[in-house]
Amino acid sequence: MLNLLSRPFRGGIHPESYKTLTNGSGIDRFFWPRNVFLSLQLRNGALLTPLVKAGDSVKRGQLIAKGRNDMVAPLHAPVNGIVTGITPHFSSHPSKVKCDTIIIRANGDRRWGETHPQQNYLALSSDEIIARVRDAGIVGLGGAGFPTVAKIQFARKGGADTLVINGGECEPYLTCDDVAMQEYAPEVIAGVKLLMIASGTKKAIIGVEDNKPAALAQLKSAASEDDAIEVRAAPSIYPMGSERHLIKFLTGKEVPMGGHAGAIGVLVHNIATARAVYQAVRFQRPLVSRVITVSGKGIGSPRNVEVPVGTPVNEVLEYCGGVKESTSRLLFGGPMMGQVISSPYIPIDKTVGGILALTDDEVKTREQTECIRCGQCVRACPMGLMPFQMAAYARLSDFSKTEELGVNHCLSCGACSYVCPASLPLVQYFQFAKGSINANRLKAQRSATARALNEERAQRLEREAAAKAAAKAAKAAARKRPARATAQESEND
Repeated sequence: MLNLLSRPFRGGIHPESYKTLTNGSGIDRFFWPRNVFLSLQLRNGALLTPLVKAGDSVKRGQLIAKGRNDMVAPLHAPVNGIVTGITPHFSSHPSKVKCDTIIIRANGDRRWGETHPQQNYLALSSDEIIARVRDAGIVGLGGAGFPTVAKIQFARKGGADTLVINGGECEPYLTCDDVAMQEYAPEVIAGVKLLMIASGTKKAIIGVEDNKPAALAQLKSAASEDDAIEVRAAPSIYPMGSERHLIKFLTGKEVPMGGHAGAIGVLVHNIATARAVYQAVRFQRPLVSRVITVSGKGIGSPRNVEVPVGTPVNEVLEYCGGVKESTSRLLFGGPMMGQVISSPYIPIDKTVGGILALTDDEVKTREQTECIRCGQCVRACPMGLMPFQMAAYARLSDFSKTEELGVNHCLSCGACSYVCPASLPLVQYFQFAKGSINANRLKAQRSATARALNEERAQRLEREAAAKAAAKAAKAAARKRPARATAQESEND
């Protein structure tokens, strides 16, 4: 455990890892779903237009839905099969909201629908690499789901000079990135090289927590012949996987509050994203599957499984030995920042890195008590915030004060809630406050827009009235001129 003097950043915690449940299992590549459900509405609300209809046969890797621009990653068929319908189905949203979904009944054929001749992929130009990444529908596989092609283009335009590859995986239970680094190290390094060419960055630093020695060894071996790529061990402390904190540890640069990595010339991608880029550029294979961790004491047989995108949760749980009766909570992702799974029929999308089945013993539900202002949350906060004060104002709905205290800089990492002796749901308070602040900001923007439109309308009406008055005066003057001319002629006669 780190002492205070050796911590790479202020705050942080050491939650129980539970990684031993799966970190020696390797990757199970034998799973295949019966059906896949591909939502036409992404988590950010963007809509996709389907390119197939019920009854169509589709091949693995076939483009089946696309968005309006590069900010919306397209969807490809993850399996060979038949489209059985496009109908409302559960989305990944916790509210069980339904949205239009392409449903494909899979057959047993796992081959790709189209193959491409091999070529020297490292000789491709930046534009060619970017085009293949865009066409492959790759998004950030660390959980954010932002289109990879957009990040590359922003970095290139902004003149980024350093590529940071995030191999932190600091969330408890999750080991999918760890095993991917061990088994696919050469592909990860090849993907890093391609990202450097595409983005124009001159060097790459891969940061991996020091509790993953096998992954570190494999990556260092794969990168040993490229001086532009450095593999470094990072201290194992949560949330080292945070982009902001990993950048500071690896580069010494600090992302400004409210800013982004591009502002300091850094581009960040996840380990799994780098491998997906390699697959897309070398083989022109779209992102249609990913390795996820299925773990927790409520899982019959925890393991890391390669799962086609769109697979419903219940099929994965069934494959991994089912869920025990002692299970009290199902989560997407890790226990610190994960999302509760509201239905076992929700499909896995590209952003899901894990499914957890947690028992009462793991959830450790405790009775809430009043805040005693002990300061434990302040010491744990990696952003240097005052969680107990923010929570107090959030409970009073004083969102202006909550915002003043920095709630919008909160990572929602859950470190404060984890150490709180009063068991207060601090993160939920902050999420509520941030949602209310955003809603109020949008309301104010709409009001300002309405006022501006009203003022513009009033000015336009005033201009139109003035123009009409001027035209009327001009007509009256024109009528008077002939009358004066006639009178003058009469006098001359």
